[in-house]
Order: sequence, then structure tokens, then C-alpha cells
Amino acid sequence: MNQYSTSGKIPKTRRGRETRAKLLAAAEKEFGERGFHDASVSGIARRAAVASGTFYVYFESKEEIFRALVAHMGNLTRIWISERVAESPDRLTAERRGIQAFIEFVRRHGNLYQIICEAQFVAEDAYREYYTGFADAYRQNLQHAAAEQEIRAGDYEVWAWALIGMSVFIGMRFSAWDDTRSSEELATAVADLISAGMLPETGT
Repeated sequence: MNQYSTSGKIPKTRRGRETRAKLLAAAEKEFGERGFHDASVSGIARRAAVASGTFYVYFESKEEIFRALVAHMGNLTRIWISERVAESPDRLTAERRGIQAFIEFVRRHGNLYQIICEAQFVAEDAYREYYTGFADAYRQNLQHAAAEQEIRAGDYEVWAWALIGMSVFIGMRFSAWDDTRSSEELATAVADLISAGMLPETGT
């Protein structure tokens, strides 16, 4: 998926794409720091260092750029993670690297949770699409891993949502609330739970 394939007017030129990206980056800060209702088009334009009129070349309203931002953040997250798990030798390694990558992404984008949580009430359809996009891709990855006999058979849709939920709350607790523990340590702990489960070890 192209990182610009969100709502709003899609620029045809490189300069236009760069300006649109600047507006989305500014919107991330404006909505993240002020919330949807207190954020303004003028505030986004000011943060992007463009005229307010330029904003309307790319987006029709504050609501439209907010929806575009939710999709954009989901797209950026998936790109960030996929690049860091691409060379994984197996699914469990990909899980560990993916969790670590997500934690690191959240720490770079401190307003992510504020924006996505608010989307649940401001733009519920965009909120649902944000998570279903992750879940659909996750399910496909699990199905592929099963076909390669890297994981056992199971209900991959349920597994996908369960694993996403785990990552979301790990990211909230250990990034948005407190980022003192290393992402590698956290990813290792979660990967251990995924691979070994919670049953006690049995003797050989």
C-alpha cells in the first residue's frame, strides 16, 4: 500500500507529496498535543510552515485530515514493522522482531495512542479500518507460516487479534506510560510467552 493512499487529494508531483507529508506530520503533532476538538486547521498549517490556503489544496477540512492521519499512521506502522521483520528466518523470530519494532515505533511517535484512541469516537470507521488492516495482514502472515510448517494449525483470525491486542497494550504500558525498559527485553519476554505458553514445564 502506498503511504499516500489515504483520504484527501492525492498529489501528482513530488513537491505536492512532500507538502502533503508535511501537513500529515504537523497534524500528528496538532491532534496529538491538543486533541481533535481543540486542534485547528490554522494550527496544522502553522506547524507545517504553510499558508492556511495551502491546507485546502490537499484536504477539505479538519475531519478529512484526521481520517487521513489515522490511515497514514497505520500505514507508517506497518511499513516500519515489515521492514524490520523482512529477513526473519521463521515466524517466531518475526513475532519477536515485530513486537520490538512496534515498541520502537511508538516511542518515536508519542502521540500515536492519543490519536488512535480519539479516532474511536471521532471517526469510528477509520478506527475500525486501522485495526482491521493490521488484523488482515497478520492473519495472512500466520497462514503463510502454517503453510511453511513454522507454526501449528489454529484459528488464525482469532490469533491475529489476540497478538495485536498484546502488542497494543505492551506498547501502551512500556512506551506511552513508561519507556525505561529496553524494547529488546520486552520483545523477548513476549516472544517467550508466545512460543512457550503459560503451562508449567514438564520433565523429560
